[in-house]
Amino acid sequence: MAQLRLRHPKGVSTIQVDLESATVQDLLQEIYKITEILPSQQDVKTGYPPKSLMLIPELPISSLGLSKGEQLIVNHNGKGQSTRSTPPRSTTSTSGPGAMPQSNTRPPAPTQPTAGGPDSVETEGGYLVHRVVPDDNSCLFSSVAIVFEQNIGKAQEIRKIVADEIRKDMITWSEAILGRPRDDYISTILKPLTWGGAIELAILAKHYNTEISSVDVETGRIDRFTPSPEADSGNRSILIYSGIHYDAATLAPIKDAPEDFHQTIVPVRGSTPETDPILKAAKDLADKLRAKKAFTNTSTFTLKCEDCGKGLTGEKEARAHAAETGHVNFGEY
Repeated sequence: MAQLRLRHPKGVSTIQVDLESATVQDLLQEIYKITEILPSQQDVKTGYPPKSLMLIPELPISSLGLSKGEQLIVNHNGKGQSTRSTPPRSTTSTSGPGAMPQSNTRPPAPTQPTAGGPDSVETEGGYLVHRVVPDDNSCLFSSVAIVFEQNIGKAQEIRKIVADEIRKDMITWSEAILGRPRDDYISTILKPLTWGGAIELAILAKHYNTEISSVDVETGRIDRFTPSPEADSGNRSILIYSGIHYDAATLAPIKDAPEDFHQTIVPVRGSTPETDPILKAAKDLADKLRAKKAFTNTSTFTLKCEDCGKGLTGEKEARAHAAETGHVNFGEY
């Protein structure tokens, strides 16, 4: 373990980090414990003059080129809330609603409500309303808590449901499917700073015997996570996915109805927007958000390898380049 020195808004602290086996995500979580600045909102600098580090959570901490005793300057990057005062709410990931979760922190979500209130679209029975949850790495779990428990504060209980199912079903949730040792996956998903993806949605649809339809803002694609046929309740819930963040969508009887009056689960009437009015409303809501550029494509932002100058696109290419060349210093164009 190596000691690193932190200079941050609260003062000066030290942390212990394994520079050989830890990941960038591990470092961000240690910084969060001291500073209460969310990983997605940390600006970490080192050197003289201080230079911001390129923080790709999935890379090994060695990608940052840190040495024992080095000083890190940590500040809030000015996006969103900076402390735990935000109520519990977006692993990992470059994973979309139909992909496996890969990393555990991300940039702040762009899908914030406008000054005039949340976005909504009219549909049969009322208005489908965009229910924005905090950008604190628990967005999927907070959205599911709103839908199925009507209580955003139960996000951690939703995490436990996932962990228990993985622990119980060793065949379905094998290491090959999870992409890592099962015990490691379980312990990671229970951490408040780890975000969820397709695996978690599949488990939760089964647990609640209810379809979870996730609508991608950028593409309008709808990914349907369904329970087993014999236990299917015939109902559906809607999540909105921005590329890095999940929110809920619920049905209000009138446009400005209090959230307590919203219907969070609706009957399934079809499998496509053409056959189901709620799916059509969900797609229309995604269209409305897309027009506001309320999405992030983490696979297309551009990077430059500072070691060789090669241009790269997205985290996937950065990870592949690091594995092939050993180069670990990246910057954004």
